[in-house]
Amino acid sequence: EESIRDTVRQVLLPIWNTYYFFTLYAGACNKGEGYEANRIDLSSPEAVAALAQMDRYLLAHTRSLVEDVRGALDGYDVAGACEAVRDYLDILTNWYVRTQRQRFWDEDSAAFDALYTALVTLMELAAPLLPLLSEEIWRGLTGGESVHLVDFPVIDEAVDAPELVAAMDEVRSIVSAAHALRKTHQLRVRQPLASLLVVSENFAALEPFADLIASEVNVKSVLFNDPQNSGLSVRTELALNPRAFEPAVRKLTSQLFKAQKSGEWEIVEEGTVRFPGILLDGAPLELTGDMFSVSTSVDAAEGQVADVLASGTFVVLDTELTPELEAEGYARDVVRAVQDERKNAGLHIADRIDLSLTVPADHVADVEAWRDMIAAETLALSLEVEAGDKLAVSVAKH
Repeated sequence: EESIRDTVRQVLLPIWNTYYFFTLYAGACNKGEGYEANRIDLSSPEAVAALAQMDRYLLAHTRSLVEDVRGALDGYDVAGACEAVRDYLDILTNWYVRTQRQRFWDEDSAAFDALYTALVTLMELAAPLLPLLSEEIWRGLTGGESVHLVDFPVIDEAVDAPELVAAMDEVRSIVSAAHALRKTHQLRVRQPLASLLVVSENFAALEPFADLIASEVNVKSVLFNDPQNSGLSVRTELALNPRAFEPAVRKLTSQLFKAQKSGEWEIVEEGTVRFPGILLDGAPLELTGDMFSVSTSVDAAEGQVADVLASGTFVVLDTELTPELEAEGYARDVVRAVQDERKNAGLHIADRIDLSLTVPADHVADVEAWRDMIAAETLALSLEVEAGDKLAVSVAKH
């Protein structure tokens, strides 16, 4: 039963929510007349070249998914095919839809076509794995007779973009690491911060995505540097686990701890550490598996926190809050409260409202300073603010 619940939560609901998101925004286009999306011709280099970077990224991963699922099913590896779909959904829902939401609100036809192409393709390749859900969504998207009567999808290699995919995957890792730092240090995502420093050997490939990173991490600026010029030192520390030592190695435990403290060890490959000064059977001793662990940390300055990615890139987040940043953070909390109230009132995403806010006296100035942003984000045509004991929201359809 628990596995079924996990599948519903991690697979079925994300797919259905993405479909619902697409139909909701497509239906609201053109003042409610709707937009009829088209499947992009991915065999055309011209059509692919005209796509936005995020669209190309999504569709390149979609092609990889098609190849992975086909290969898994050809080998009767149903579990592997299912896992590939599950991994893809993180890119589709937690990255593409979330980062491109404004484009759908702006009625960008290219975004609709890209998401439509990805969803239709996903339903066609997942049809053997999710026969009922894929049928419902595919028919809703295409108006066709049945997803089970079409061929398994094939996507031309023209959509491949290895450099873009590598850079964007690194961007996703950077954003994930920054969010983890926020969570660890109890800095809510809606609270803007001053800056994020990204230190990487390949920082030039990441610089074009500075605005995207800033938006996702909610910082005012994103800075880039290479490890040699960053002025920050990175420490790699080794921890030994004597309980996992083999009998022959256990005899050398005291020497191993001495070498650990003096730094007389080296990582020869992932999962293996060598001690050149300690011999076992005439060769330098190597530890593998659970016998050790390695951690990497950055010596960040006061008011900063840092983390190191698996790729070696590290991020440094400025955690100092100014009154101006705190004011904007409170205003964004107000926006969230208003959006919740809109939802509770059953309003459509395009409905304009008249908004009344009661806020604590010490936050009235914060709301007034960000009045235009609050109104724009919540589609408020009028906004009244008064002081009170606590935040209270009242919305009425205009």
